[in-house]
Amino acid sequence: MDSRQAGPEGAGAIDDASNQWSERILSHFTADLTRLWVACDPDDVLLDEKLLTELRSRGFEVMLYEDPFAFRAEFEERYRGAWDRGEAGPAPSLVLHLRGADQSVLPWDIVHHGRVARLSLAELFPRLAYSAVQQVEPEHFAGLFHAHEAELQSARGENESKDFILEHVYQLTPRSIRNPADLWRELLRMHFANRSLSPLFAQHAASIIQGKGLFADQPVATWLSSKSALLRRVQDAWYRYLSGLGLDGSRIGESLPMDYVAKVDIPFNHPDVQVLIDSMFLDGSLHPLAAHSVPAGMPSWIKAGIVQDPAALEALVLKSIDGLIDALPTAASSHKDWSEFAKRYGEILARTRALPGTKSSEHLLAKSEQISDRIKSLQAQSDERLQAWIAKHYADLILQPVTKGPVMVHHVPRFLRHRRSAGETKVALLVFDGLAFDQWVQIRERLIASTKRFTFDEGTAFAWLPTVTSVSRQALFSGLKPREFDDSIERTDKEESLWKTFWQNEGVNSSEVMYRRALRQVNQLDALDADLIDRRPKVVGLVIDEVDDRLHKERSKKDVALWIGNWLKTGFVDRLFSLLLDKGYHIYLTADHGNVESTGVGRPNQGVIAETRGERVRVYRSEPLLAASAAAYPGTVRLDIAGLPANFMPLFAGGRTAFVPVGEQVVVHGGVSVEELIVPFVKVSYVIGAE
Repeated sequence: MDSRQAGPEGAGAIDDASNQWSERILSHFTADLTRLWVACDPDDVLLDEKLLTELRSRGFEVMLYEDPFAFRAEFEERYRGAWDRGEAGPAPSLVLHLRGADQSVLPWDIVHHGRVARLSLAELFPRLAYSAVQQVEPEHFAGLFHAHEAELQSARGENESKDFILEHVYQLTPRSIRNPADLWRELLRMHFANRSLSPLFAQHAASIIQGKGLFADQPVATWLSSKSALLRRVQDAWYRYLSGLGLDGSRIGESLPMDYVAKVDIPFNHPDVQVLIDSMFLDGSLHPLAAHSVPAGMPSWIKAGIVQDPAALEALVLKSIDGLIDALPTAASSHKDWSEFAKRYGEILARTRALPGTKSSEHLLAKSEQISDRIKSLQAQSDERLQAWIAKHYADLILQPVTKGPVMVHHVPRFLRHRRSAGETKVALLVFDGLAFDQWVQIRERLIASTKRFTFDEGTAFAWLPTVTSVSRQALFSGLKPREFDDSIERTDKEESLWKTFWQNEGVNSSEVMYRRALRQVNQLDALDADLIDRRPKVVGLVIDEVDDRLHKERSKKDVALWIGNWLKTGFVDRLFSLLLDKGYHIYLTADHGNVESTGVGRPNQGVIAETRGERVRVYRSEPLLAASAAAYPGTVRLDIAGLPANFMPLFAGGRTAFVPVGEQVVVHGGVSVEELIVPFVKVSYVIGAE
């Protein structure tokens, strides 16, 4: 069962397991023993969000030891200087996190003064195979530890360890799957709960399932590990299922599948499958069929997957919005909860914006106004909760491991480094400046409808606050926190050199690293193609700035969407993807920030504008100026953002307001909202027949 669906008893068991795990790890750290600690933690055990939150509540701050020079600069400025003056510093105790077991790699003074704590999955889970435990996501360690302590009396081999982890972490017992209905129920349940398997566990489970003769010629391991690949199969099977029932119509947001992708029939009439399919239509994971007519006698349960007219489509959207409001994360949620919420939010915003005109009847007009009101309620509630979450947890995002995907945009270069080490020797990073997730959905749906070639594995990343280009895009290309590029934080002209410096430090020759910006038109692609052929770079970074350029010229996101639609018709995006994929590049697409519709509340006179227009945030280098502006505009929000330079102090416009003339309607960025902060991070590939 997904923890979000657990009843009171299940929730209590989860809390007990979490407390047991926390105490096991945090018993190493006692604040009154020393103010400097070294955590030798090769498996990143300590970087779980709940552990970090608990550590902070006990008076500890955690700092990563990655770059010796960056560490020394921050340590001396924030801690050593305060300690030498007899002051406490930012926190009573500092834990220096070392991703390794040998503290001798640290500076002598740190080793000499720091108290060492050692954390290792091999020691924490001695009765399970270390290679299997390494593949478990940190948020599942508490539950696994509880099961390990309660149920294991002796050591398990590797395959037995995988079975144990599949059962107790993912609630999947592949040996109990006996027929296709069992498999599809488990696949849909796992992915609806956002529990995709790592390749190691997916391959193990698939070998057991296919060993029984089930789907022997199908990519079951891919279905277990990739939600997007599974949903493409489910979507196609749904349309064919409805066709078999005599329902004819057009596919909303989906094209016909590739001819060479094998068709799979799914037992939609099975009760366990029906309830999951219904939920996935409501949350936007699956697209309904726009049916021309519905024959008499159709079972009522299929209605979530069909729409007969604009009224039915609007009713489905309204129900989806209400479901999303009910699922709003809280200040205690994880970053993955917010990530999944942002994806569903983007899907619903895009679906709402694509609704047909509603001037044909008073009833449809009233329904449209109802949808608009519910969207505003969703935005207001999500903004308020996100701000509360940011105040408590934003600093923890910076510390997250990157091997399974970047959590923040400055993690992206290190994630690409990891992918190159895993065999993706040629990588291309496409930064769509200013692209919100709902606008990515628009691009994705257009490509799906116009070409059958591409497939997308979708994730998210958190932008840097303030969500402006000079801060967040520079962090994205440099792999640095903003405090580490203070000298250029208000401009973007150093991006290319920072991008190349990162890769040179990774051993990539500068001639094999490319950076291009201001790409937006089809006629620019011939020159790019020629450069790629001539230079043969291994690493490519491209800035596509059409969306950001356009949004500053429009008054609503609907107008921006219309412009994006026209831009997509030029073929720029699909040709760019093909150009890179045909040359063997692995494409990763992201954005430096998103955007929102806002209403002006006036423009403060003080402060340095961090963007050309600085509509959603003002940045101050002086505490008195910041305080004066905050007093003059009582609806503003001040947040202390870890990782910014000490004298770089943002003041955010509150709600959906902007620092522009009173009443002016604009599309802007820089502030704290789901649409601005949580951006797409997408692997773009060609569709292949093995999916």
